[in-house]
Amino acid sequence: MIDGSFSHAGRTRQYRLVIPPAYDGKTALPLVMVFHGGGGNARRAEQTTGFSQKAIREGFFVVYPEGVGRLPTRHKLLTWNTGNCCGYAKEINSDDVGFVRKLLVTLKQDYRIDAKRVFATGISNGGMMAYRLGCEMAGEIAAVAPVAGAMNVSTCGPGAPVSVIVFHGVRDNRVLYSGGAPRVQIDPHPRVDRPVSYAASFWAAHNGCDAQPQRLEQGMILHETYTSCRPGVGLEVYTLKNGRHAWPGGQRAWVGGDEPSREISATDLMWDFFRRHPRP
Repeated sequence: MIDGSFSHAGRTRQYRLVIPPAYDGKTALPLVMVFHGGGGNARRAEQTTGFSQKAIREGFFVVYPEGVGRLPTRHKLLTWNTGNCCGYAKEINSDDVGFVRKLLVTLKQDYRIDAKRVFATGISNGGMMAYRLGCEMAGEIAAVAPVAGAMNVSTCGPGAPVSVIVFHGVRDNRVLYSGGAPRVQIDPHPRVDRPVSYAASFWAAHNGCDAQPQRLEQGMILHETYTSCRPGVGLEVYTLKNGRHAWPGGQRAWVGGDEPSREISATDLMWDFFRRHPRP
């Protein structure tokens, strides 16, 4: 485990990196970027998702970048600038995409990272960040996996195909599955979220997939797979009918947070998806 930092846009930006035991300095390995939710930090994202253990077992790098916060104490109440959300990052129009670009350059200088297998995921505000990276870093990121997030960027013009896998609960009151203003909100800035269907339709059209997905229901899980996409590109949506604002198969984000579903593991499913979808 390495805690790193560098200066970007006049601020010290931080991250936490896990290097798998399989890394020998010769073979390039995949990289997964995991973005914490609004008010969270790298440690919380690591605990919530269990991605460090997955990376150690499967042999890939995982990095937990940190957003920005108003408080002088580091690692507290951090957010990402994702268009209409959230918190301090939105207020100062934080250059978070620029930070991620510089983070990738820094990591590629220090480690052998497979440029065709760079992936991004996150929950809530971090899921919104994953969507934004899909829009603005399509040439560098192979796939994104938003969890309980909304695709709220005002414009999205990816310069290349991006594989996408989405996880969202129907009973999420903080980022509504069907879109609209949150029923439960801590962030003081009012917002209206776009529905999951908007993101699915956008990426289906961009990736040249069939407009209507194949549907498979098991228990309280609906799994939709879009077919006939461009070669090497995938699009899948997992709808959790009883799911709330949580990481499926993971841990609660905080003591009072929603209980995650135990029917599926988002970490396992998205890693399998990432593994099958390097950048074409």
